Amino acid sequence: MEHIVFLTGRLAQLSLHQVLESIAPAAVGSPFTWEIREIGLQVAGLMTADMIRRRVAAPLSERTSRMIVPGRCRGDLDALSAHYGVRVERGPEEVKDLPQFFGREARHMDLSRYETEIFAEIVDAPRLDLDGIAARAREYKRQGADVIDVGCLPETAFPHLEDAVAMLKEQGYRVSVDSMHDEELVRGGRAGADYVMSLNVDTLWIADEIASTPILVPREPADAASLDAAIEAMTKRGRPFLADPILDPIPFGLAASIARYVSLRERYRDVPIMMGVGNVTELTEADTSGINAVLFGMAAELRIAAVLTTSVSLHARRAVREADVARRVMHAARETQTLPKGISADLSALHAKRPFPYSAEEIAALADAIRDPNYRVQISAEGIHVYNRDGHHVAIDPFALYPELKVESDGGHAFYLGVQLARAEIAWQLGKRFDQDQPLDWGCEVERPEEDLMTWHAPGSTKKRNQ
Repeated sequence: MEHIVFLTGRLAQLSLHQVLESIAPAAVGSPFTWEIREIGLQVAGLMTADMIRRRVAAPLSERTSRMIVPGRCRGDLDALSAHYGVRVERGPEEVKDLPQFFGREARHMDLSRYETEIFAEIVDAPRLDLDGIAARAREYKRQGADVIDVGCLPETAFPHLEDAVAMLKEQGYRVSVDSMHDEELVRGGRAGADYVMSLNVDTLWIADEIASTPILVPREPADAASLDAAIEAMTKRGRPFLADPILDPIPFGLAASIARYVSLRERYRDVPIMMGVGNVTELTEADTSGINAVLFGMAAELRIAAVLTTSVSLHARRAVREADVARRVMHAARETQTLPKGISADLSALHAKRPFPYSAEEIAALADAIRDPNYRVQISAEGIHVYNRDGHHVAIDPFALYPELKVESDGGHAFYLGVQLARAEIAWQLGKRFDQDQPLDWGCEVERPEEDLMTWHAPGSTKKRNQ
């Protein structure tokens, strides 16, 4: 049985003990024994590798197989591993998340794999110059796109179509051209596009003119027979293709169009299918992360080969990134035959599964142990908690707390507390996790700044002296 040493500070010691007592006997099929080392500091989050080396004697207990340190511990853990002769690793940032930490460790979900490719459309390409097209392609690629779709516009000339395709190919992209006009599809194909969309049974002659892989569609969305005819014709030609039965928006046939995808997969077990999701993500005024989660869940079940997505409406501006996360999560769920829960929280932008790790009573106990004037901010189901050695205050409105803080003469401190309390209020209202001094977690909807835990944390702007 594995024996683990947990390092912590005084304030978290009791909570850590309670959590470990609850999970260690049956830790997701891999029970372990444990011991806690409180290394002589109050706040576990201030622990560093250098401090551990000075305060924790080597060797550790004879049975120890690894040591787990707080999630925000800074410094070189590889050097600690070499020093103590056991694996040293960061645990979760919050003690109450240890059960989930050991659960994820046991599941070993691989999110590097996926089956569905993402075509990201530049819908207004004719109105952009080559630099604009290149910039949009870079952003879509950064968010996770596999293919850059050059979208043409009705009644809009696109004299630089060939130059756009050639430029993107030179920069290493796979490229598709998307147009309602046969002539533009031929031009794009002859310029080197990898894919053209879309052809139906009446326009398959275009495929004979170019080497591009066509996306096949029915004459009309409900005309499954015409899509079948196009599939059979391209199969006889021995040419690769993707088939798209067309996903319709709400309330103009979404349910029926989903049934068409199911029916197509039943008729053709091995035909690569494309699904264009923009009709739902763009044309539904709702957060796209949840919509993408459901659509890519269906895509995983149907083994959809490619999805075409767009970022036209500002509410869908992270649609490509959401698609990248969703395809990985749903692929992992399908391959492991587990529900898509506990795999990744990146699509949960607004609400957290466990927003309040501490009860009001537990926070009150922590507050009673504080002996310094520094304010701590936490949230529970009851509201926002602010406490230091001089008192513990709870409210649901940060303005109600201001008279108790006594920071009228300290502008920097007042500004700092204002930011923390504003974040805490948002987190409490939405049911999100709040961690003092950390930005709120919005999942894949915002870029997360990379943090180097090998370095010291720089002073905040309110702690810097004016130059």
